[in-house]
Amino acid sequence: MGFKLSAIKNMALIASYLCIAACAHKESQKETISICDENGCAERPKNYSSFEPANNTSAEDEKITALEKLAANDPRAAYDLALRFFRADGVRQDSYRSIKWMREAAENGYLDAQKALGRLYLTGLGEMGADYGEAQKWLAITASRGDKEASTLLTEATEARKSELAEYRWYSRWRPIFYNYWYSGYSYRWYWSNRGWYLY
Repeated sequence: MGFKLSAIKNMALIASYLCIAACAHKESQKETISICDENGCAERPKNYSSFEPANNTSAEDEKITALEKLAANDPRAAYDLALRFFRADGVRQDSYRSIKWMREAAENGYLDAQKALGRLYLTGLGEMGADYGEAQKWLAITASRGDKEASTLLTEATEARKSELAEYRWYSRWRPIFYNYWYSGYSYRWYWSNRGWYLY
């Protein structure tokens, strides 16, 4: 009887090993794998690839790329691009790129960009402090083109450069105004339509 019980246990053990081996073999022949992401888990074919470079750009990315192409040749588009990077309008906020594009527009003779850049250097931006020499340069260019506000700002920049007290008064008075212009006071020159960017 002890022999029969031992033989039955051995047979059951062998049967369970065979079942495990068969299941493992069946699993290795499975044609799908489990893929988990932020939406949960799903069975996908073994040759599944989740990276789709063709669909990796959004409509906003396409708009900004198209505007960057325009900005390479049109200072008004560079001006708009600078404002969009500053305001985080359709793009991630990026002060460095904002200044880069505003400077590009200013260097290509766009009056509004020259004045905006003069204001920027007069107040500083974020961790970038004021640069009164650059402010005077851009405001002088703008003032020479007949802009009365630039003439007033040029006088203030000259005083600020001469005296820290004047700098403090200027900073207290003009910095909020400067930020208001960059956030909402300056108007865009280009608008997006279904077929691309158009000048107002």
